[in-house]
Amino acid sequence: MKVPPRVLKWDQGLFEQITKGFRFPPEWDARYPGQNQTTADAPSGYITLFEDLFLQGNFRLPAMEFMAHILHYYGFHISQMSPPSMVTVRHFEFLCRSHDIEPIVERFRAFYQLIRNMGFYSFGNRGSAKKILLNPPKSFHNWKQKFFFIREEVIPIAIIFRALDVIEKEELPIPKGTEWYVKLTATPNCIFGENVLVAAQMSDQWPEDSTEVPVLRFQDRGVLHNLGIDPEEQKKKPNKKKKKVITIDAGPPSKKGGSSRATAGSSDKGTHSFR
Repeated sequence: MKVPPRVLKWDQGLFEQITKGFRFPPEWDARYPGQNQTTADAPSGYITLFEDLFLQGNFRLPAMEFMAHILHYYGFHISQMSPPSMVTVRHFEFLCRSHDIEPIVERFRAFYQLIRNMGFYSFGNRGSAKKILLNPPKSFHNWKQKFFFIREEVIPIAIIFRALDVIEKEELPIPKGTEWYVKLTATPNCIFGENVLVAAQMSDQWPEDSTEVPVLRFQDRGVLHNLGIDPEEQKKKPNKKKKKVITIDAGPPSKKGGSSRATAGSSDKGTHSFR
């Protein structure tokens, strides 16, 4: 009996929107899967990634340092990472950076512990730790069927597949009295525009030929902060580039944690698109 071809739950048009919207260069060779390919069919030298890691989890390529540290410490492949786990990791990183706290694995472990569900890895709240992630997405519809292949060089470390082993529950002391722990308060999950992620040092996708300089404005306080610009150097050489103002105000979270139809060029309330 002939088995009918598998039907992908997303179309090639959306895949192309992702590659263009998130500025995948040609050398990454992102590939839409063939009709009968599965997530296990990544060619040699390629890895499998899922659409919702980007659209729901604020993930960007090439992967930044903190993400590499997470993958290295827990020892699983990024293709074994579920979208909910990406939401957890990126929310924690954004929260740390918004308070000028260095996001490191040891601090992440104070709030979360590794769990496994249906062959994928995620992170559950550590029992005695306070909850810092509010309103995470409730579901990711058909996310396992929305995948593509891309060159493994987009991840800056060698990553391996983790065997489906038993994960032992860790009992760790919670640093409740430390300054950094107190600063990290519960905030809602948000899907950010590219400019916000660049400002938070969670993406390096600022166009090299842009005539704009990323500037962070703290709502209505009238405070401007030039990102990555030495004040003394700025005095010596007047900057002729136009300032790009980024307002950090994501607005109220949606019930589903954001629209899965957003692209890198879109943003939530208070942010502006790149171009």
